[in-house]
Amino acid sequence: MRVTVITHVVLALITTGAWIHVARTMPGGDDMAGMEMSMAPTPLDALAYVVAWAIMMAAMMLPSALPMIGLYAGTQKSASPPARLTSVALFALMYLGLWALTGLPVYAASLLLMAITAETLAYVVATVLVVAGVYQLTPLKQMCLRHCRSPLGFLLGHWRAGIRGALGMGAAHAGYCLGCCWALMVVLVVAGAMSLPWVLLIASTVAVEKLVPRGEWIARLTGVALVLLGVAVAVRPALAAGLRSSGASM
Repeated sequence: MRVTVITHVVLALITTGAWIHVARTMPGGDDMAGMEMSMAPTPLDALAYVVAWAIMMAAMMLPSALPMIGLYAGTQKSASPPARLTSVALFALMYLGLWALTGLPVYAASLLLMAITAETLAYVVATVLVVAGVYQLTPLKQMCLRHCRSPLGFLLGHWRAGIRGALGMGAAHAGYCLGCCWALMVVLVVAGAMSLPWVLLIASTVAVEKLVPRGEWIARLTGVALVLLGVAVAVRPALAAGLRSSGASM
């Protein structure tokens, strides 16, 4: 019980710290969440971007992952406290680490977005919204969401003991979470320019889908809304600039 309580407290502190950092580095403008992009990027620029992205993912994803990590901590009763803490820490670090690695393709995509014209970007935004909306309605999305919504079912189906087990299960949970949320993250990057209102909106959507009863229907409704918004942007490309501006609050 003590390890489980410690796990919840530590994760809550990490989440709070991550949100404070995100809010401070993101005044709300179209500045890529405080991740300034230079026209001649260097490896250090990429590293700084990925670190900032990792902190943002901790803020956005840990709240909905807390039930899974907390239940995993509760299953370690037969192990010594140090072993339990180690296993839980590795599970959580693997989960967050894989989300952090997604910052690399996001960084590359952000560089590409800087290189295209505003007119082309509008149609890219429209396409991303429609594709993400359609994905929300697919069986793959629903399958991944079921695993994320059922911590007990996931643990029963993927249980592996020991350090390797913790790493493997953390990676498996991250894989289902990526399968569940990747389209929403693409919307965040492309349509929302990672402004604070969009970060809050996507984080709230993820949490509701995973934690609220009948969250699978929220996912479907979100999909329909994204498709309609994408069609609207395609018809009126000027809407894309509004979505990516600091005032875009949906």
